[in-house]
Amino acid sequence: MRFAAEFDFVIVGAGSAGCLLANRLSANPDHRVLLVEAGGKDDWFWIKVPVGYLYTIANPRTDWCFATEPDPGLAGRSIHYARGRVIGGSSSINAMIHMRGQASDYELWARATGDERWLWGGADGSVGETLAIYKELEDYFGGADDWHGAGGEIAVERPRVRWKILDAWQDAAAELGIAPIDEFNRGSNDGSAYFHVNQRRGRRWSMADSFLHPVSQRPNLTIYTNTQALHLLMDGQVHDGQRRGAWTAAQHRATGVRLRRGGQIVDVQARREVILSAGAIGSPQLMQASGLGPAGLLTQHQVPVAVDLPGVGENLQDHLQLRTVYRVRGARTVNTLYRNWITRAGMGLQYLLFRSGPLTMPPSTLGAFARSDPALSSPDLEWHVQPLSLAKFGEPLHPFGAITPSVCNLRPTSRGHVRIAGPDPLTSPKISCNYLSTDADRRIAVRGLRMTRRIMAAQPLARYRPEEVLPGPRLESDEDLEQAARELGTTIFHPVGTCAMGAFDARGLPRSAATVLDTDCRVYRVAGLRVVDASAMPTITSGNTNAPVMLIAERAARAILN
Repeated sequence: MRFAAEFDFVIVGAGSAGCLLANRLSANPDHRVLLVEAGGKDDWFWIKVPVGYLYTIANPRTDWCFATEPDPGLAGRSIHYARGRVIGGSSSINAMIHMRGQASDYELWARATGDERWLWGGADGSVGETLAIYKELEDYFGGADDWHGAGGEIAVERPRVRWKILDAWQDAAAELGIAPIDEFNRGSNDGSAYFHVNQRRGRRWSMADSFLHPVSQRPNLTIYTNTQALHLLMDGQVHDGQRRGAWTAAQHRATGVRLRRGGQIVDVQARREVILSAGAIGSPQLMQASGLGPAGLLTQHQVPVAVDLPGVGENLQDHLQLRTVYRVRGARTVNTLYRNWITRAGMGLQYLLFRSGPLTMPPSTLGAFARSDPALSSPDLEWHVQPLSLAKFGEPLHPFGAITPSVCNLRPTSRGHVRIAGPDPLTSPKISCNYLSTDADRRIAVRGLRMTRRIMAAQPLARYRPEEVLPGPRLESDEDLEQAARELGTTIFHPVGTCAMGAFDARGLPRSAATVLDTDCRVYRVAGLRVVDASAMPTITSGNTNAPVMLIAERAARAILN
């Protein structure tokens, strides 16, 4: 073991949040910042080509390749749980969909944290801090307007390819009252539209492209790749005199991180703060391995308890997608184009020459939002519609023309957890999602499948003669469809909530046992430590989760700098 260096800030994880934090904190030349990434550089060809997700997901070069525990809600199945292990993190392998969520999501955050700054806007229609930050971060292809910003770091483009079969699906959804709209991201996403994407001129624009690469040569910013964080270094029995929420009567102070780098174990010191941005799986795992977590769990695995934090690793939430498959005829799909070597070559040429065509498309091209119950105040169902089909990522496309309308419950009530499997920090944690473990989630899953069938049976799709392949038309009862949901369901890669923000009372004590962080992402009872990533979300947002992570990271960066 050797002492490596001393920095003001040590950031663990060069994913979406870590890239933004490295940018913001190193903007002050007096700050020495270290960014630590377990994976390698993001310079592989397939990372930048949008359709390259087919090669980066489930590839250990870019993916942690986690697997969940066998889940009763998935008929006892264990599923692949992709998390980015590369500069840019999951933003280097994700669907590239730019989705802020709905205004109601941030009302839930405001209630959970007691902080109205999370609100989308005021009741009078004024722009709140959340919408204002989103606008500042964006470089929207259409320029600045009431809803979008221009000149920010996050590139947002319209899709560069459309599909007649998806246009017909959109018309079919309209017959059920899901009307076409110009776009999502305006507070309420009722309707259907082609997704906006994080791309620039047809190439993936990750959060590393947005925030890290432009500043990587700053002399006060150091980046370690292929470096694994093993433990947090802490001083015991520290008391912070400022009675400010999560810092009240802190028992310990984080002073640095023990790393495995180049075959050596090295300690790096943090004069000001350690910031965990290792994601909803990695951050709670590192905390638990360092003695910060549920005392019973740590004792079980012979990990000395530094601070008993019952909420670390709990409150796991994810969107379960039900991937239905319909065979279609007479329609251009990725399956049909890929099967013919001439059209396959044409797709490649179109991308190389014009940065357009099927190789620019995200995994899901068309989206739709609707209510499973008309009495709801905002949509709770979302469809991701793909002009292709395959058994699962990493496997070949089906040998017939098909589309995949996947439906998910945006507000699941099921809760899972992430827990260390032993004291060795290099051992993958146990991920238990507990999908479909509540009556409400099972009921909404059945409604989602039935609504998908109604859309596929609508007149605008009739000329394509859709034929249900999965789950199969023979399944008709609620019981059959519930079982189909268990057998078809899989993650849409949106784990959040495992180090949740929460509210504190006048004594500085958390109002909920699930609370780990205050609204500035500071860890309760541990000074000098923050968790800034999807772990911090108290409740999951209504849609893809990368953009909300950037909101959290920007707010945390401002809090640190202030």
